[in-house]
Order: sequence, then C-alpha cells, then structure tokens
Amino acid sequence: MDIFGSFQALGIEGGTLLMFVMLLGLLVSGIPLAFVTLLVALVFALGWFGPMVVPLITSRVYSFVSSFVFVSVPMFVLMAAILDRSGIARDLFDAMKLVGGRLRGGVAIQTIVVAVILAAMSGIIGGEVVLLGLVALPQMLRLGYDKHLAIGVVCAGGALGTMVPPSIVLIIYGLTANVSVGDLFTAAFVPGLMLAGFYVAYVLIRAWLNPSIAPVPAHDETVTTSEKLRLAKGLVLPMAVVAGVLGSIYGGIASVTEASAVGVAGVLLSTIVRGEFTFGLLKGAALQTLQTVGMIVWIGVGASALVGVFNLMGGIKFVSALISGISDDPTTILLFMMLLLFVLGMFLDWVGIALLTMPIFVPIIVSLGYDPVWFGVLFCMNMQVSFLSPPFGPAAFYLKSVAPPDISLGTIFRSLLPFIGLQVLAVAILIMAPWITGR
Repeated sequence: MDIFGSFQALGIEGGTLLMFVMLLGLLVSGIPLAFVTLLVALVFALGWFGPMVVPLITSRVYSFVSSFVFVSVPMFVLMAAILDRSGIARDLFDAMKLVGGRLRGGVAIQTIVVAVILAAMSGIIGGEVVLLGLVALPQMLRLGYDKHLAIGVVCAGGALGTMVPPSIVLIIYGLTANVSVGDLFTAAFVPGLMLAGFYVAYVLIRAWLNPSIAPVPAHDETVTTSEKLRLAKGLVLPMAVVAGVLGSIYGGIASVTEASAVGVAGVLLSTIVRGEFTFGLLKGAALQTLQTVGMIVWIGVGASALVGVFNLMGGIKFVSALISGISDDPTTILLFMMLLLFVLGMFLDWVGIALLTMPIFVPIIVSLGYDPVWFGVLFCMNMQVSFLSPPFGPAAFYLKSVAPPDISLGTIFRSLLPFIGLQVLAVAILIMAPWITGR
C-alpha cells in the first residue's frame, strides 16, 4: 500500500484534528515549537501529498526569511543587547528623578516613563524587564513601595516593547499579513502611549487611595543645580537615539530596515561617548542577538512550513469557513479571534502565534471589512496580555531571574492581575474606538 497520500482518507476535518493533536502532544512532551511545527509539516506533507510537494514548502519558507524588512529584526535585537550591557538604562532611570520629584508614586511613574523610552529604543521586552528588575525594583522596595505594585509596574512597563514602535511583534505581523510596517508603527504609537497612560493613572489612583503603598522620598538631600545638569545628561543620548530611529521613519527619511541600522549606530556611538565600548561588549551583544534571532527564524521556518502544508490541504479555507460560520455579526467573530489569541498566549510564544494564526485570521478580517493595520495593533495589544498571563507569561520568568529570592513566581503572577485587567481594557477600547490608531 502506498503510504504517500494515505492521510487524505481522513478528509480535511479529520486531518485538521490529527494535526492539532500531534502539535499539542509534541509540545507537551517538551520539544521546542520550531521543531514541532517542522516535524508535523513534514509528516503531513509526505502523508497527504507525497515527496513531490516538499519543494513547494521550501519555497514558502524562503519567501519568509528572504524579506528585506526581516533584516530590521536582528538590528533591533542587537540594539537591545547593547543596551543590556551598557549603563544607559541606569543613567536614564536616575535622570527621571527630575521628572518624578516628590510626587507620590513618582518612582513607579518614572519606571514606566523609562520603560517607554527603552521600548522606543529597541522593541524587545526580555531585556527591558530584566533591566528594570535590576535598576527600578530594588529602589522601589528600598523606599517602602508595596512589592505587588512595584513588581507589576516593572513587568507591565517592560512589556510595553510589544506596543511601542519599533516593536518586533509589529514587524513580524507586517511580514506575515503583508502590510506596511511603517503604517503599523504609526498606528501603534498612540495606543502604546495610551496603555502606558493607564499604568500611570493606576499608580496615581492607588497611591492616592492608600498612601502607604507608595511613600514620598524623605527630604534627606537637596538636588543642586550641578547635580540636575549631571542627571539631565542621562537623557540626552537615549532621546537622541529615539529621535534618530522614529524620526527617520515618521519623517520619511528612512525605511524601517534603514532606521534599525541608524539605531544600532546610535547605541554604539552612545557607548563610545560614555567610554563603555569594548570588543567584549560587542561580542557578547552579537552572540545574544544570534541566539534570539536564531530562535525567531527557526520558529518562522517551522510555522511557515506548517501553514504552507495546511494551506495546500485546504485547511485554511476550512478553518476560515468554520470561524466565519460562528456568527453573522463581524464583532462576534472578532471577539472570538481575540479570545482564541488570549488562550493561545497562555501557552505559546508570540512569534509562533503570529505565524500560525495570522495567515488564517487576516484574510477573514479583510473580508469582514476591517483594516488589517488596525487588526495588527489589536493583535499586539492582545499579545501584551500573553506576556503577563499565567502559567507561562514570559515577563514573570524574566523578572524572577533577577528578583530577590523572597519574591516567588506566585507573588509575581498575583501582582500582575490588575495590569492584565488594564491590558484587557485597552483591547476593548481599541475594538470600540478603532480611530485611536488613526485608521
């Protein structure tokens, strides 16, 4: 009996179910997502069509990794890796004392502001959470801040790299959905600041209702004019890098890919000016970039292959018809998609979610009359929740790696619940008021 093509006897319904069960079973066994998707893609390519279809799969994978915009991903990751190894973030946080002053909750607010600036410099959340966990968390705990508030601010603020341009999530979505990354950056800017504003408002309200959770620093020292000037210098280089990256994109001077190179040059120049540049720093940043981008590429290769096979099977049409048949109301279908993304975000990495679901979801969104750029911002806002939500919220694990030993993972997840609520509120507002994205 010819084994090739034998899967076709299952039909698209049975094939889809078997594919889902295989994916779930292999993921539970602990095999990385990239290898799981590649293995399942290969099994179904051979079992459904035979070996002749393999070249079609490889051509789909090549079209993903050969995109010019994809070059910006390692550039922005390299920026984040250099920031990890420099003192720029620490000086930036110290400079924010000029903003926070004696405002109740001021240190938490300056942490959120620093998180926004760091997000605008790199767009990588892991490094931001770790940096803030090393710089901001100890200071808030030393000043007597409620540990749940301090933990939530660090994790939620660090995850803003998902929303604030230049976001790697937006870049991957743009590649997958075939929409302009520049348009995505423009559309995500205000929603990203809106979410940061929600965090600031939450801190201020909590501090007003219960002053003991965010004490005002004592008048134990007076900041002199010379000290203010020294602190202000910590703002110059980061703001110059942000202006160079975002200014060149929004000003039409450079594409996203070219702007990412501008950013790397700006961060490198900053480390040279500060006297921190060494070849050891550059080598460590390059190796970290290779590791991170390698993971993204392998997940992309596996997901592209799997979606390619599933498309050839007719699976995407089947799932699209299934989702569209849920209701005649476009809003109901949209809410179902958001729920599905929310559930997937509890267990899968955002790269895998984007590459596996967007080829199915985006055509449905377009057929319903929605703007794919707006949906991309909505997707990124939904992924904000996935970074914090248990059981596998990566922001919690990043913070745990640098938090004091007495702070457990359970404590971190409990601290994140109010901020998850704010993120869900932001998703709801984006659905009800799409004009916030300017679309």
